[in-house]
Amino acid sequence: MGRDVSENNIDNASVKILHRQARADCPSCEAPLAVHSTAMTRFSRRRFLQVGGTAAAAAIAPAAAASESKSGFPPSIANLKSMKGQAAPITVEERKARVERAQELMAQDNLQAIAITSGSSLTYYSAVRWWTSERLFAMVLPAKGKAFFVCPAFEEGRAREQLETGPSGKDVEVRTWQENEDPYQRVAQGLRDLGLTSGVLGIEEKTPFVFSDGIASHIPAMQIASATPVTAGCRMIKSEHELNLMRLASRVSITAYEAAYHALQEGMTQYEFQALVESAHTQLGFKGSADAQVAEYSALPHGSVHPQKIREGQIVLMDGGCSVEGYASDISRTFVLGQPTEKMKKIFDIVYRAQSAALAAARPGVACEAVDAAARKVVIDAGYGPGFKFFTHRVGHGMGLDGHEWPYLVPGNATPLRANMVFSDEPGIYLPGEFGVRIEDDMHITADGAELLTPRSPSLEHPFGNA
Repeated sequence: MGRDVSENNIDNASVKILHRQARADCPSCEAPLAVHSTAMTRFSRRRFLQVGGTAAAAAIAPAAAASESKSGFPPSIANLKSMKGQAAPITVEERKARVERAQELMAQDNLQAIAITSGSSLTYYSAVRWWTSERLFAMVLPAKGKAFFVCPAFEEGRAREQLETGPSGKDVEVRTWQENEDPYQRVAQGLRDLGLTSGVLGIEEKTPFVFSDGIASHIPAMQIASATPVTAGCRMIKSEHELNLMRLASRVSITAYEAAYHALQEGMTQYEFQALVESAHTQLGFKGSADAQVAEYSALPHGSVHPQKIREGQIVLMDGGCSVEGYASDISRTFVLGQPTEKMKKIFDIVYRAQSAALAAARPGVACEAVDAAARKVVIDAGYGPGFKFFTHRVGHGMGLDGHEWPYLVPGNATPLRANMVFSDEPGIYLPGEFGVRIEDDMHITADGAELLTPRSPSLEHPFGNA
């Protein structure tokens, strides 16, 4: 259920402001500026806006400076070794195979071409990473022939630099447009030059309406349809290389979580703990994070921005992940600092059994909804129903270049599972005003069943299996 880990970081000026504010709010803090800066630059812009200056400043350094190493981090984090060298990038040959598969699916679905304007599908096929703005950048891939790209003229150099690393190579066709020109005419002319004046153009699902509408208005003889049968048709089934990247992402995040957990001390705010998690990911060589929600706020599946402190005997629910060569992990752990109550242990046991039921139900040929039903039955039979009353979300979502992608393990989805799909397996029970428990691991559908990519969490007292 984790959040996006690919957002831009806050600027250095904001880091300095927050550092000064932190020193004003906490004059006893002895952490050096480098520690504050290192931790703060790992805060996403969204989180900075959520928590505000004073609250964010509380997150920039671990509370127990006396126990920190010379690097400024607690030993459990400072001693982590980079795993960056274990990540092998996706190759040009792999992207070429993806393009060929997309063209096969276009023929099957009677699409003459597809258009992609930004996002993970653009990266998947072309190797280009491009942010969405008001200016059109588009990849147009025909069912037969080579793709062409439409690009703002002043961005051509940057575009070609990335395109040359992908399957299009140096002879890539880039049709540019100046600021006072209509970019949609470039798309229409490119289609005409391919002999495509009628038929169906598939539009990638995350394309802004202004782009899809602009393209459609310039090709009135063509129909517009969803390109999802093509993009999802390719991306739902992971290659062995993609699976290895996702296995590594899961190992990185669970290692970072455990290191942060061992650095946790009573009285830390949720932002201080989140900063530990981000620092641990960075020590391991990757960008990653986790939100932390404490006590009654853990009953909100995606948490609260309300300031919280971690106290003995309270539930802490952490949820996040990282990105390895663009491929996501999404892991949640729930634990208690000290001794949990009997009710807490009871709820954890139910959720653990629900996760087990989902894992046991998942195998090729089984409908997505059946996996959710297996987990939900455990929760409802234990008295925490009906329906979505306390288990308030689906049991899982597909994963890959996006933390959430097709297909979804949700009631009503009859899509059959196939080998080499990857999902989250994340049942939860949320008791408003008290606490919530969620256990989440990433799940690979094998040839005859399913496997989790990380060791399971055995208890609230020992979330990482420590004796």
